[in-house]
Parts: sequence; structure tokens; C-alpha cells
Amino acid sequence: MASEFQRDKLLNMFRAFDADGNGYLDQRDFQALAERWRGLPRVRPDSELAARVDTVMLGWWDLLAAHVDANKDGRVDLDEILVMVDLLPTMREVVAATATTVFDAVDENGDGRISPAEHRRLVDTWHGESVDVADVFDHLDQDGDGYLSRPEFTELWIQFWTSDDPAEPGNQLCGPVPTRT
Repeated sequence: MASEFQRDKLLNMFRAFDADGNGYLDQRDFQALAERWRGLPRVRPDSELAARVDTVMLGWWDLLAAHVDANKDGRVDLDEILVMVDLLPTMREVVAATATTVFDAVDENGDGRISPAEHRRLVDTWHGESVDVADVFDHLDQDGDGYLSRPEFTELWIQFWTSDDPAEPGNQLCGPVPTRT
């Protein structure tokens, strides 16, 4: 059962993924998401990385369709998404595996680290628009070296998808989580 925090976090994710704003997710939304990610500088057309990006983004749809599309109508609404809250912690390896592709796509210069500017592109690509990320990177960069290493990013990515603790930094990896006021 989703906590209020998880509901807010997943609502934010849902809005980011609902490309056409029709109130549900379907395969077309994930195709649009993959298209946004193919716009990153390192994700060149017909490259191995572009193929991995497509596999991850469309794979998210496949997981949703298989696990939470209860009425099998090819559409997933927010209530169905919230079912994933209980499933994701049991899928830690699957979640971690997607982190590698996302990291590679965002690491624009291929130096094995994500800079604050690269993180901003991740968030903007995630949402399909510019998002205010003031102070978020400093919260994510736990060792204070000014970058996110692959292991740091993977842990933050797992936290984003599985954590119910608002204090865990990974919950802000894809931008601040709006809360109800």
C-alpha cells in the first residue's frame, strides 16, 4: 500500500510519463519517453546505446502491462501504478540493471561520472520540460566530490524506485518530489 509520500512521488512520475496528458499510460507514452531520451547527445541514432535506451524505456511499459494492467485494456492509470509500490522492492536487480543504461545516456562526455549539468539534463529529459533542481545535486552527491559515480547513481536510482523514506536522497534523483500542501 502506497504511503502519501510514495503516492506523491509516483504521481510526479506518472505526469512526467503521460506524454499526451490523457490521464493514463500506454505504450505510446513510453515510445514518446524513449524518443525524449534519444535526444540526449550521447544517444546517437542507430547506436548500441540508443537500442539499450529503447529497451529500457519500452521495457518499463512491458513490466507495467504485465504486472499492473489489471483489466488488460492496454492502459495503466494512477491507481494501477500505485500497485508497483509493493512490487518494486522485490525487483531490485531489475531496477539496478536499468540504472546502467540511464547513467550511460546521461553521462554526456563518457567520463564515468555525472556532473551537475548532466544531472539537470536527466531531470529535464525525465519530465520533458525544464524543472527547478536548485540544491538537489548537492543533496544527491553524498561524498561531496561534485559528481555522481556509477555506484552512487545506481544506489540513488534504486532509492528513487523503491524508497518510502523522504529523507533518502535518491527520491530526488529525478527532481524534487512535490508534496501536497
